[in-house]
Amino acid sequence: MKSILIVEDDITYSMILKAWLTKKGFRVQSASSIARAQKMIESDAIDLILSDLRLPDRDGIDLLKWMRSHGRMTPLIIMTGYADIQSAVQAMKLGAQDYVAKPVNPDELLKKMEEALKTPPRETAPAAAGKTQDKTSPAEPASDFLEGESDAAKQLYNYVKLVAPTNLSVLINGASGTGKEYVAHRIHQLSKRANHPFIAIDCGAIPKELAASEFFGHVKGAFTGALTDKTGAFVAANGGTIFLDEIGNLSYEVQIQLLRALQERKIRPIGSNKEIQVDVRLVAATNENLEAAIERGNFREDLYHRINEFTLRMPQLKDRHEDILLFANFFLDQANREMDKHLTGFDEAASRALTEYSWPGNLRQMKNIVRRATLLATGKFITINELSDLRHATPATTASMPLRNEETEKQQILEALRQTGNNKSRAAQILGIDRKTLYNKLKLYNLSDTL
Repeated sequence: MKSILIVEDDITYSMILKAWLTKKGFRVQSASSIARAQKMIESDAIDLILSDLRLPDRDGIDLLKWMRSHGRMTPLIIMTGYADIQSAVQAMKLGAQDYVAKPVNPDELLKKMEEALKTPPRETAPAAAGKTQDKTSPAEPASDFLEGESDAAKQLYNYVKLVAPTNLSVLINGASGTGKEYVAHRIHQLSKRANHPFIAIDCGAIPKELAASEFFGHVKGAFTGALTDKTGAFVAANGGTIFLDEIGNLSYEVQIQLLRALQERKIRPIGSNKEIQVDVRLVAATNENLEAAIERGNFREDLYHRINEFTLRMPQLKDRHEDILLFANFFLDQANREMDKHLTGFDEAASRALTEYSWPGNLRQMKNIVRRATLLATGKFITINELSDLRHATPATTASMPLRNEETEKQQILEALRQTGNNKSRAAQILGIDRKTLYNKLKLYNLSDTL
């Protein structure tokens, strides 16, 4: 069992993280200061350290320097907010294994932890810093994603190559799980801004009252809880690309502020009288029908035209028939590496099941199913027995998002919930949307109380 040390002065956050990692099978300890962390490192065998950058007595960089001066090469991952990304880069030059931005994405953190625990310790790695920052690296992404060979895939990535060198704002439209963030990152990697930051924000995960602060930052004392200055994502992305995922979830008030920032190329942190000039390229994504949202009065038409200088439409996996087995084997290779298994591929019946299934959850669903099948498989090949999810899952008989009109959406949502016995996760999968979007739809159409 690997031993993890969390160095974090936010006790509540530390407890949540500790409980989650314990469930994942780690032995976890925590410290709320650098001094306490040093004592624990000296007395216990620690396999990996997760350290906040800002701590009461010193910061994570001081801890890293102390470790290296004492010859301790335990891998350390820095946890930081947008405002401290440059400091995180400095930490990596001093030998930090990686960094994750707060609020931490659990899947991303777990992946980075697994990589850190497998990687031999290093004292310094300036050249590697850019490679390990999956949000800012211009490196080739071949090992992380497969573009595919279908006509639909070739057309999509031809458009990506055409638009990437320009400064046009790009709107990526497609169902959940189709790889929208990868396309956004690829646009950045092929652009003239590739050596500058790529900052991704999930607009659906930001509480309405905090959205403006996430985008534009705030000054100390601007509101209750603003204990320090905060640099927003626009300043953190200056010179590079900002990716706004699920932009349709932004409140109307934040849409107004966003439009002003894009038009004037200036932002004003909350509580500040000072305007900051910013130079960012916007790439946005949605699985919503924004034109329908405009008709309902939920999305500003002027903002829509500002973010939609060029549209990319993500094909669904069911429309990329030639790519299905390519992706299945690609995800199998990843799962083999993660689980230290050596499966050769899929037998004939399993291959047929993969190609005949309609994949309502697209690539994300396939990756999860293949990983589970890899874990369960005992022979050289994955068989239909390990693909029980495909046999029991309900194929997508309804149209995937973006859905077209209000009444059709309502009926499709109700039918999906009926088929799944009100299992919202399964229903969202059938509809080709994420669970948060489904909850938003239930609220929008006043369906929550009827279930």
